[in-house]
Amino acid sequence: LAFCRGRIVRVPKGPLIRVVGTEVAIPCSVSDYDGPSEQNFDWEFSREADFVRIVSTWDSTFTSEEYQKRVGCGDIKLRRSSNDAVELVIRNIQPADQGRYKCSTPSTDATVQGNYDAEVQVKVISDGLSVSGSRARSSTSLRLSEGDSFKLRCSAVTTSAEHTHLHVTWQVRSGSSWRDILSLTHEGKFQPGPGYEERYRSGDIRLDTGANDTYRLSVSQASSADGGAYRCLVSEWVRGADGSWQKIQEKSVEIATVSIQRTGECSWCAANVSVTERDSLDLTCNITTDRSGIFQAEVMWYFSASPDDTLSDAQLLLSMDHDSVVSDSTLISLSHVDRNSYRLLVRDVDVEDSGYYFCEAAIWVPLHNGSWHKVVERTSAPVSVVVTALEPDYDVFLNASKTPKFSDDPTELNCRITNVQDTEANIRFTVSWYYRQRLPGDDVEAEQLLASMDADWTLLLGDRGRERIQNGEIIFSKKSADTFSLRIQWTSESDRGDYFCVISAWSRHRNNSWVKSKDVTSAAVNIFWATQDYTLTVEAVKLKPFFVAGHTFEMTCKVSSKNIKTPRYSVLITAEKPLTDQSNPNGTTRIISLSQDSVVRLEDWTDQTRVDGVVLEKVQENEFRYRMYQTQVSDAGLYRCVVTAWSPGGGGMWREAVNGLSNPIQIDFQTSGPVFNVSVHSDSPTIYQGEVADLLCIVTTEGMPLEPDDMSFDVSWFAVRSFALDREPILLASLDRRGIVTQSRRNGSSDLSLERISPLEFRLRVHGCEDHDFGNHYCVVTPWVRSATGVWQREPDIKAKPIFLSVKMDVLNAFKYPLLIGIGLATAIGLLSCLIGYCSSRWCCKKEVQETRRERRRLMSMEMD
Repeated sequence: LAFCRGRIVRVPKGPLIRVVGTEVAIPCSVSDYDGPSEQNFDWEFSREADFVRIVSTWDSTFTSEEYQKRVGCGDIKLRRSSNDAVELVIRNIQPADQGRYKCSTPSTDATVQGNYDAEVQVKVISDGLSVSGSRARSSTSLRLSEGDSFKLRCSAVTTSAEHTHLHVTWQVRSGSSWRDILSLTHEGKFQPGPGYEERYRSGDIRLDTGANDTYRLSVSQASSADGGAYRCLVSEWVRGADGSWQKIQEKSVEIATVSIQRTGECSWCAANVSVTERDSLDLTCNITTDRSGIFQAEVMWYFSASPDDTLSDAQLLLSMDHDSVVSDSTLISLSHVDRNSYRLLVRDVDVEDSGYYFCEAAIWVPLHNGSWHKVVERTSAPVSVVVTALEPDYDVFLNASKTPKFSDDPTELNCRITNVQDTEANIRFTVSWYYRQRLPGDDVEAEQLLASMDADWTLLLGDRGRERIQNGEIIFSKKSADTFSLRIQWTSESDRGDYFCVISAWSRHRNNSWVKSKDVTSAAVNIFWATQDYTLTVEAVKLKPFFVAGHTFEMTCKVSSKNIKTPRYSVLITAEKPLTDQSNPNGTTRIISLSQDSVVRLEDWTDQTRVDGVVLEKVQENEFRYRMYQTQVSDAGLYRCVVTAWSPGGGGMWREAVNGLSNPIQIDFQTSGPVFNVSVHSDSPTIYQGEVADLLCIVTTEGMPLEPDDMSFDVSWFAVRSFALDREPILLASLDRRGIVTQSRRNGSSDLSLERISPLEFRLRVHGCEDHDFGNHYCVVTPWVRSATGVWQREPDIKAKPIFLSVKMDVLNAFKYPLLIGIGLATAIGLLSCLIGYCSSRWCCKKEVQETRRERRRLMSMEMD
């Protein structure tokens, strides 16, 4: 395919036959080229042998002298249709333009392949086409009535020496544009125009050929749309060398102007009509026509819900054809009042009969063969008919049987139907409930639908309170035939506002359907209760004014509240410790809580040895007592009661009302015991990988001396894996005062050991140190001191100053074995290479080389060179 590819220049296959005096466009295109996308073209012309340059797309001096005038005035020009195609346009072509035309493209390719020009023969023939209309002057203007028929004639003939075909088209102008009616194509086929297909198939529009090259257009059953100017458009076609048809010229002639008169109208004798339910509706359709001969009328009555509905969307009520045959109906009848009037009678009308009524009439005339022919069809303007329903007379009264005094109280409203008069057995009542919020000032909030009932008493929910209704918090019911009820089980503050009901009356129709006939709205009932701010007071009392460590701490919390309905209280005991307490750096600890349902829960109390050391109990409905057994020095701080008041909410749930905080009660132990200090020491803080690191945690005491048996320590070792203390510490191991060691999980291969080597010294060993064992290491010590009463007291935690442990690599030991192995392998491979080379040169590549003997001659002198 690559060898066959090349530039291709194309022009139409000749000869091109054209008519003198017409405009000619010769296309030229190029494909499969290299270079820029937009190509240039040169056109030349030859009558016999030599070519004369006509025009170029890129060279303004390309045009020869004899064509400069025609190119300058635009009679000959180039029209570019795309980047790779142009058209040579010649206006008013003459016999002298007959000859060969050559299209050339300058080369933009890297290699010369394909063709760069193409020629086409153009043949110019004389104009032999003549088109004419009817010779009778009376045919130039026709005045007809709707339903009439007319015929128009046109003559077209050609004397061309070439084998040409004619294409005849009849057109009509209604306004500024011409529309095709019917065509006889150059291929001998009939082709109706847009909108005339159905009339052509029914035979109402025909095109016939006659003698003397005449073409006759026949139109039957003319309508107002057929009015306008008619012309005959004839074009001459010739088949090209490639088998395609080409139009070489076109002529037209106006034949006649046709005007169509309207021959009939239909209208109502009444304007808009209003009738009462169960009465009769009487309408008359009048037909006016200018026909005096024999005719029959066909009448149809239609009903639609909207005046804009089309005839296909409307409902056919009754019809009478031109033979006076009436379609059957039970409640609707029609009668022929006189020759031009037709009466429609609808008995026992219903509200559903409200809408728009119109009639459609058609006039039929007899033909000579005895059949009937429809000549015109008209539709009247719609008449609005309003059927007024028989409304029942009744009143609506709304009252509140239950009103709330506090939040979450129930609310019940009753909507009652009173003074019912003139109601039939076919009347049914339903209710709709609405809510409207009261706004400050004169602002009015739009009502919101809570729920409504349809004709079969099905409840339809609105947007407001939908979830509460589905949960059963709002109940709608029908207590009796004339009473509807709305009940809010637990009224909230958002439910305060105006409520009203709407009673709807529904009437049963002939088809057993229910239609709403009347709505009556009740007066609004306001649901409101005065609210006051909740108040809560909490007082904490210390029962024992003085106590020492190891004794029981006891305090009570007394609660008083106002404006809260049947409150219950939940209590939380909190402690504010000194900031030196390492276990709680934030300062506030949640110890124990008691819910409003008397459920006790330990919050942040995590001392497993004193799980039962705190107790919170309810003494009275508004009094609570807190006890702490065997108090420790670390329990010093401020203790408070945090109380939350709860009121009963909807569905048995409790709703939080208000919170209160008591005064603080302080626990402070005055002691003159020893003071502990902690430090970390290491003889070698810098070690190599694989060695053992020894870290000592040393405790020192100041002040009152203690026996070793009267003090004990909890020791924990931590590490921060960074040069600066900017990361979270990692627990390594811990040793409690009972001697139990606990180690954290490790990822590396190194191991830890923690032991007590003296009453005040604890040693941490890291065996087989690795890179990740570096960092700041410190210990945290929790002293325990036995008091005179024999109770162990926990002292505050003490944190030692960290020491940095550095782990180095032993370069010589690390590279000793790899270096020896590398040298051994290099030596072995070098000896093996020498052995292979020697063997190859000794036995495999041995070659006898015979040296050529050279003759010894003297040099020649330069004079003899």
